[in-house]
Amino acid sequence: MNRTLNLIAGFAGLILLAAPAAAKMKTLNGAGATFPYPIYSKWFDEYHKVKPDLQINYQSIGSGGGIRQVTERTVDFGASDGPMTSQQQFKVDGKILHIPTVLGAVVPSYNLKDVADLKLSGPVLADIYLGKITRWSDAAIAKLNEGVKLPDAAITVVHRSDGSGTTYCFVDYLSKVSAEWKKKVGVATAVNWPVGLGGKGNEGVAGLVKQTPNALGYVELIYAKQNDIAYASVQNKAGKFVKATIAGVTAAAAGTKMPKDFKVSITDAAGETAYPISTFTWLLVYEKNGEGKGVILKDFLTWMLKDGQNMTEALGYAPLPSSVNAMVAKTIEVIK
Repeated sequence: MNRTLNLIAGFAGLILLAAPAAAKMKTLNGAGATFPYPIYSKWFDEYHKVKPDLQINYQSIGSGGGIRQVTERTVDFGASDGPMTSQQQFKVDGKILHIPTVLGAVVPSYNLKDVADLKLSGPVLADIYLGKITRWSDAAIAKLNEGVKLPDAAITVVHRSDGSGTTYCFVDYLSKVSAEWKKKVGVATAVNWPVGLGGKGNEGVAGLVKQTPNALGYVELIYAKQNDIAYASVQNKAGKFVKATIAGVTAAAAGTKMPKDFKVSITDAAGETAYPISTFTWLLVYEKNGEGKGVILKDFLTWMLKDGQNMTEALGYAPLPSSVNAMVAKTIEVIK
């Protein structure tokens, strides 16, 4: 009897000891862009191994959703591939910092039987999404792809249905290469699409392109690779057709002067090797944080700048240029 009571008392003691340990588990909740989700997922998992008492949760809901949730303060941080506008930032209770994390490429993904190598230009992409070019056999596409047997089939245009930084990057590029696009549609995380089918997230667009013959969509590079979807080379500002690569994205950022607020566009960048639909992506972080979360964010971001950058290329992202990395290191010191 005494032995049984001792065992019960021992178990009770263990439970009491475990309760405070469980209570010490800290969490950060974030939401936003699908573009960087593969690398963020990797980072949060790896950082949990470094800090077992911290769990970072992230909802991949699109940049528009991330901006909305950070504005409503329902998350500890947001994420976007399109910088917040001054009007959007004005709605936030407190100052928001744009922290660049990695660079990536948006690629025109397509589903064409027996077409392994497709070339597209900015003006042609704009005309397809404006609904002016409707068939794969159109003379403008054929001219760019001499010797390639293109089907005389209607192009099924696919775009994002949600607010998206991937969209922002894509239409920012189209606005630079097409005056008509800039005037009629413009640049935003969500636009009024002249034509096409909508898919939610990079995942949704990739899925629609993969299952729809003769489709054309735009996705972040890793989603094309993971789903084994072909993607086109794009003619850059120097007139060269460039396939999206880490080196091409890095080249797009090379000649860009980074402003103090990190809000910068690197689409249609100069340089013979620059990939023209490239972008930084940002974490949206409050300058002032409650419940000690500012310290947690600073520690994570410091790790991201050092160890996290070494994990980018394996997932198809380009690391931050060293000059930008140094700027970010100074900026995160102001987080409270």
